[in-house]
Amino acid sequence: MRITTEEQLREVIDHPHPELRDKAITVIDEESARFLSAATFFLLATTAADGTVDVSPRGETPGAITVLDEKRLAFGDRPGNRRLDSFRNILQCPQIGMLFIVPGRDETLRVNGHASLHRDPDFTDAPLGVILEVDELFLHCGQSFRRGSVWDQSGWPSPATVPSFGAMIKSTGAARVRLAQLALAGADDAVRD
Repeated sequence: MRITTEEQLREVIDHPHPELRDKAITVIDEESARFLSAATFFLLATTAADGTVDVSPRGETPGAITVLDEKRLAFGDRPGNRRLDSFRNILQCPQIGMLFIVPGRDETLRVNGHASLHRDPDFTDAPLGVILEVDELFLHCGQSFRRGSVWDQSGWPSPATVPSFGAMIKSTGAARVRLAQLALAGADDAVRD
């Protein structure tokens, strides 16, 4: 049965404990600032005007996330694939979500808010920076990291079962060619009809 309402969803998943339901805060407290300064990896979730969602991984050195004040954090952009997916989305829809990760820690810090882009910012040596105004911030427990054996190698899949980067590139390239062939075949069929 497809679930289409929150009431149906609550039949499957009970309401959270009030302390968990109300755990989000709207400021960067002292301990959260310390966690942010230790984070070396984060996921940046953005949405385009058409509703398309993008999640981008970002690696940094400890201290690269700057807490500007209790409502704002900032980070610089590092060279990547230059597609600008996240930044184009921020221009269209500034609401973003971030998940901060500290190596070896199961707990993560989730931060949601409104982002803006800045050229030659003073908080980083990068030519482009992002400032996030915090709407909500909360700690996320480590159950998912423990279940996923993120830091425990004994739970990792065998390297032989995971395709290499090169194999993935080759496979997606073949898929693009096949999709183009199907599109051309469809266009030819439409012309004949």
